Amino acid sequence: ASRRASLAMKADIDAHRLGFLLHEVEIPLAGLLGRMERKGVLVDREALSILSRSLGDDLRTVEKQIIEAAGVAFNPASPKQLAEVLFVKLGLPAGKKKASGFSTDVKVLEELATLSPVPALVLEYRSLAKLKGTYADALHDLVDQRDGRIHTSFNQTVTATGRLSSSDPNLQNIPIRTDAGRKIRHAFRAPDGRRFVSADYSQIELRVLAHFADDQYLADAFRAGRDIHSETARRIFKVSGDVTSEQRRVAKIVNFGLLYGMGPFRLSGDLKISQKEAKQIIDDYFSAFPGIKSFMAAAVATTRETGYSTTMFGRRRGIADINSPNHQLRTAAERIALNMPVQGTAADIIKIAMVRLDRRLRAEGLRADIVLQVHDELVLEVDEADIAAAKRALVEEMEAAASLSVPLVAEPGTGIWWDELH
Repeated sequence: ASRRASLAMKADIDAHRLGFLLHEVEIPLAGLLGRMERKGVLVDREALSILSRSLGDDLRTVEKQIIEAAGVAFNPASPKQLAEVLFVKLGLPAGKKKASGFSTDVKVLEELATLSPVPALVLEYRSLAKLKGTYADALHDLVDQRDGRIHTSFNQTVTATGRLSSSDPNLQNIPIRTDAGRKIRHAFRAPDGRRFVSADYSQIELRVLAHFADDQYLADAFRAGRDIHSETARRIFKVSGDVTSEQRRVAKIVNFGLLYGMGPFRLSGDLKISQKEAKQIIDDYFSAFPGIKSFMAAAVATTRETGYSTTMFGRRRGIADINSPNHQLRTAAERIALNMPVQGTAADIIKIAMVRLDRRLRAEGLRADIVLQVHDELVLEVDEADIAAAKRALVEEMEAAASLSVPLVAEPGTGIWWDELH
């Protein structure tokens, strides 16, 4: 019976051209992930204890500032008490009322931040509380007493795009750009006699988009190694020379936002401009990069016909609501249809790089272990004598993982601590 089932499944896999993904990517990757989980990554528990105490001090300081600004003592961690302070005591405009009372979520607090110092301080308080509880304290407790390492679980079948996720703990969502996020990464270290060697794909999703869209201007910018956000700003704002930092910021938001189906309403909120101005920026973007508009229209049209979206390597994601009569469900499905080919292909590429790199490290007899995969970054733990060879193998395998019409670029780093790498 199992043989008959396997033959039927093989025929199905071959018919859908999924043999490469299954046999060359997912099956060998499962073995590698098992070894990565067993190996784990070394953590300095004392550094986490110090960070926890420091965050606790910061929390108490911000709590005092909140109470001073509000003029009344209350618990900022209580949504009910916070709503009472914001909307009754301070008389700030309340949004939509739910069964549990008025909302005090991030969006509401960001909108109210211009009217009173309290909402901004509460946002800071929540950020610190999450860093302390979810990371500094939780990571400290998850360190294996026997080897001083954290053994996260890497999941192949959780995300719909095919990206790897991690759990217990989730290392994918440690904040990257905040000072506290860097301090958390500073607790992850290589043991004596070894170093971390890492590489991070540079703007892989935009490079995949350039490949799919076959857009001359975007591809030329990547091939010439120009800064893609400045290049985008030049074309949107029709500037021949240098662009301002604000113009580049706008271009960066548009570059990444449109990958996720961002429309004028969302862009106007992000940039604090009118919807009319936001629509003009989006129109100018599509005029500047006509290939992108054609690709997006084709991606949605194909998904409407087939009911699914695919990556460059054939990974499929069913999108049932693409023809839904419900406008909200249909537009959400359209955003997925736009994003899946790009994000899913980027996910496939880093998985291919991992499998090939693992084989190469073992074939060359390098004393190097892949220990982490986070977003577009791979981190190896390497004996000091093998650092140069491991770095060369890492960059070469990441950059050769797929043949796109634009180059893949992996930016390397080395260090004892995870936060030193980039």
